[in-house]
Amino acid sequence: MDRRNFIKAGLTAGAGIAAASRATLAAAAPIDLNFPAGFKWGCATASYQIEGAVREDGRGPTNWDVFCHTPGRVANGDTGDVACDSYHRYADDIQLLKNLGVSSYRMSIAWSRIFPDGRGTPNPKGVDYYNRVVDGLLAAGIDPYVTMFHWDLPQALPGGWQNRDTAYAFADYAGFMAGKLSDRVKHFMTVNELRCFTDLGHLQGIHAPGLKLDPAAVNQVRHHGVLAHGLGVQAIRAHARPGTQVGLADNTTIYVPVMETPEHIAAAKKATRIENAMFLTAIMEGRYIDEYLTAQGAAAPKVQPGDFKAIGSPLDFVALNIYAPEWVRADSGPSGYAHIPHIASSPRMASPWLIVGPEVAYWGVRHVSELWGPKVMYISENGASADDPVTNGRIDDADRVMFLRNYVTSFHRALAEGYPLKGYFLWSLMDNFEWADGYTKRFGIHYTDFATERRIPKLSAAWYKEVIRENRVV
Repeated sequence: MDRRNFIKAGLTAGAGIAAASRATLAAAAPIDLNFPAGFKWGCATASYQIEGAVREDGRGPTNWDVFCHTPGRVANGDTGDVACDSYHRYADDIQLLKNLGVSSYRMSIAWSRIFPDGRGTPNPKGVDYYNRVVDGLLAAGIDPYVTMFHWDLPQALPGGWQNRDTAYAFADYAGFMAGKLSDRVKHFMTVNELRCFTDLGHLQGIHAPGLKLDPAAVNQVRHHGVLAHGLGVQAIRAHARPGTQVGLADNTTIYVPVMETPEHIAAAKKATRIENAMFLTAIMEGRYIDEYLTAQGAAAPKVQPGDFKAIGSPLDFVALNIYAPEWVRADSGPSGYAHIPHIASSPRMASPWLIVGPEVAYWGVRHVSELWGPKVMYISENGASADDPVTNGRIDDADRVMFLRNYVTSFHRALAEGYPLKGYFLWSLMDNFEWADGYTKRFGIHYTDFATERRIPKLSAAWYKEVIRENRVV
């Protein structure tokens, strides 16, 4: 056969194979990435990260105001003084949400707008502001999910989280606001990310108040954090209207099995329980487990009678902030598992800590569900930082779309297997003040021009809008 006939024969055969492949694919059942009717799609933000207006209408100073204005604490000396100016532009931000088609919005209340000194006489202008925000959301057909504490602690509270009394001050504030809003707000989260406002602020010193305490003092801060959550649950239930749902938003460290075999899955599940012993495990089990107390020894937190009756208060839902995985394998050592550290070649987004591992979405929901059996679960945060260059007025953040698509697909797997996931809140609605990173890291699906405060939809906003419209992964 000459070369031309050989090529012709190959093309003919190739065409036949391609046609057969197409027929096989057409006959195969399509992959169902649809979400159930009524699934809650939303976005999330936090008060200090977006509001600004730190000296307006009676707001008191917070630990983050002090931290930001301490030289060397925040990148570029950035502060939350103006942030996204959402205090004045909240109506515009509600319109962004409406344009996306979300059914829900997770927001937080600035404690020091309500009680400038952390407790005492409430500030009516602060209450009025959140009434306006809630009413605006409801008028747009959007259900508010309200977080009572997202790290901005009133500076006037003596000792901050080192002082047990702060937990009681939080409960008083949370109960007061639940009484004001629960005629319209049906879902409250007590605190956001216990590990961050305790450990990052009091162990590593990279967040407010910037301390590096000894192990016993850190464990006591952690205890005051979970106590605040528990007392907050009790106070919200005592003051809210019947039918109000109460939970928390936790960045539980999720351990992903290095491969899906029974021994590695068991190791990852065990690691998730033990390594979160001071936070979600304590809340869901109403005690500190033996492994934690043994490991801490004399540094274990001091617990007073009745503490765990509050800490272990039953929850209506558990919400998880899920970003990066921790990999684990089965091990013959005493713990039964071994952590596999991230290395330089581990894929990550613009934030060095944000390792890309979509499997964590599935395993987070599965582990928490199987360990503690919450009735309802939400993803209260999931998103990614990206460089977001502006080109001819466009922000084509295909890398963020890649991240979100793969994580949402992994959440879908958990839902398809019957785990009680009822909603997803994308972090974040717009670029905002990213804590110690200042304005150097962008997590929004809307670009914020911080010089003008203009919001510009990114490619990821278009993608998310389509996900919501079709109620499926696209």
